[in-house]
Amino acid sequence: MALLDALTAQVTKNTEVDESAIVLLQGLKAKLDEAITSGDPAAIQALSDQLGASTQKLADAVAANTVA
Repeated sequence: MALLDALTAQVTKNTEVDESAIVLLQGLKAKLDEAITSGDPAAIQALSDQLGASTQKLADAVAANTVA
């Protein structure tokens, strides 16, 4: 039963992380659409920087939690 509980907890955690990533990407898309519409190159660069940082955090988390 402990194994099932641990697996259930991991699935819940993964689902929460997936949902957070989706919210992040949806928010970045909305901000990018707004920046493109306004034609603000600084805003577009800031979003690019934010996306790069978020991508690296996600990649690091996946690598840290992947069994070799």
